[in-house]
Amino acid sequence: MSTRWGLSGWNLGLRFWLLALLMPGVVALLLYDSWEDYWAMRDITENVYDSALLEPAKILETSVEFNADGSLRIDPPFYAQVMLESRPGNRKYFKVEEIVDTGQILAGAVLNGIKTTKLIGVEGLPRPKNLAEHEGMPVFYDGFYRNDTLRMVALWRDLYHKGVHRQIVVMVGESLDMRLRTQQEALRESLFRNIRMVALAVLLVWCSVAIALWPLNALRHEVRSRERDDLSPLDLHAVPREVVPLVSSVNHHIDLYRQVLDKQAQFLADASHQLRTPLAIIQTQVQYARREPDLVRVRESLAAINRQLGQANRLTEQLLAMAHASQTEAPESAPVDLYALGKEMVLQYVPWARERSQDMGWRDVEDISSEPRKIWVQVNDAEVHEALSNLLHNAISHAGPHSRITVCADKNDTHGWISVVDDGIGLAASLRESVFVRFDRGGPASRGTGSGSGLGLAIALTYAQRNGGTIELSDGDSNELGGHGLCATLRFPLLPITPTA
Repeated sequence: MSTRWGLSGWNLGLRFWLLALLMPGVVALLLYDSWEDYWAMRDITENVYDSALLEPAKILETSVEFNADGSLRIDPPFYAQVMLESRPGNRKYFKVEEIVDTGQILAGAVLNGIKTTKLIGVEGLPRPKNLAEHEGMPVFYDGFYRNDTLRMVALWRDLYHKGVHRQIVVMVGESLDMRLRTQQEALRESLFRNIRMVALAVLLVWCSVAIALWPLNALRHEVRSRERDDLSPLDLHAVPREVVPLVSSVNHHIDLYRQVLDKQAQFLADASHQLRTPLAIIQTQVQYARREPDLVRVRESLAAINRQLGQANRLTEQLLAMAHASQTEAPESAPVDLYALGKEMVLQYVPWARERSQDMGWRDVEDISSEPRKIWVQVNDAEVHEALSNLLHNAISHAGPHSRITVCADKNDTHGWISVVDDGIGLAASLRESVFVRFDRGGPASRGTGSGSGLGLAIALTYAQRNGGTIELSDGDSNELGGHGLCATLRFPLLPITPTA
């Protein structure tokens, strides 16, 4: 089920898959960027608001003065009062305290344990845990006052006047509403900006895929507008580089299909050409026999018709075998013993050879071992059987009467073979390549008086090559004319491992 979905899932389209694969990463990056922007903006906001909070605290610090009796008074300027005023969403609180014990060391001191008196401001304002280590340095902290969360700043100062020493602590705070509103607004703007970026990315992917698919749409139009018999390859230069392997595979398939059609067309042409003549001869002989009043001549005509039907039957079988051998699919193979196959085939063809006054036999190769001889090859049994059958048929048909036909099997370190050797009139070396061409009989009177269609060796070679083998023609045994007959050798690679029973 999952495999079927995985194959059919691509029907959803490139746009869907690009968006499905890219958008999660883009959204994750934008969310991370928004988070980073939020914290950066938060730090900036905190710094800006802390700086604004520190300014009135500094003004209050500098506004403390001595009275004539040595006491302290605060006379803040007008702009300090303006800065300390509360506004909607930004409530401010302040307090200035004088240290009662003037000998107290305030650097880093815990303010809650020190006795103070208020000079100005509100009561109960939260204090920092510790004061700064140095005079005038601010300490920022968070506090809670009157159901209000505050951001606070505190600083301390030593005052001297005519031998009088005083110490003060200034505290100023403001509510967090304005800060939080500013930070939320910044986060909202960042999210809206990222949403617009996602929408723009989706639009760009959608449009980019549409533009990128234009060459494929043109290719589709070209294919659909072709004639039915147009099997020319597609133009690789008209498609994107990433699609070239696909188009190359399609061209390869078109080429294979064209080869199949060419073979079929050639087979039909050959079959119609080769069958037309024997059928015409048979028809003529039948018409002759119908007009002939002499029964003896009628019987002779019927015998001729029978012979012609036998040749037509053999030709039909060879044409069908050639059509089967021309298939491009690799045959199913299994271990086959050439030695046993050769002996079996000889026993089948000996009766026919005797009818033609020929001596056919099997020759054993000397083997010093006591074990039965085995020659194992990885082939299709039926096709190798057909190939050897054609070699034997060719030898019987063309070697001539009273000839001797010898079949043997042998092997070396890499190959095994079966040889069919005769002592007929042989075949000229210059014609041995051409006899593997369909319907080529090797020239006039080149191989005895036997008749044939010129398909036997072509079929045998095709079957041999489909199984990884070949056929070699060479000189056979010496004949009475001082020449040599023909030797046809069917050769295959040996199996590297001997099969077990």
